[in-house]
Amino acid sequence: MVLPFILIIGVMYLLVIRPQQKRRREAMELQNKLGAGDEIVTIGGLHGTVVSVEDDVVTLEIAPDVQVRFARQAISRVITRADEPAAETVEAEPVAASETVEEPVSPVVETRKQD
Repeated sequence: MVLPFILIIGVMYLLVIRPQQKRRREAMELQNKLGAGDEIVTIGGLHGTVVSVEDDVVTLEIAPDVQVRFARQAISRVITRADEPAAETVEAEPVAASETVEEPVSPVVETRKQD
């Protein structure tokens, strides 16, 4: 009678409690590694750049000269870190003048009734 009860508790631990602890640990590591210049997303979906990090408060710049304060726990993910090198962008080749594309003729014809 006791064995099924122990098995149910063991399965619950493996399927629910352990993954939740792992996610919590990863979130704490992410929040502890925050630094000025990191681009982040909050749990509400707000994108911003970290300006400063204090005890439990992170100041974000969400637009030029617009700064807001968030709880450190409100940081959902880091998009780019300030210490990571920026990805190189590939410049697009300019389109030659002879390669212009003509717009197709519209099959819709507008007619207006004259009074």
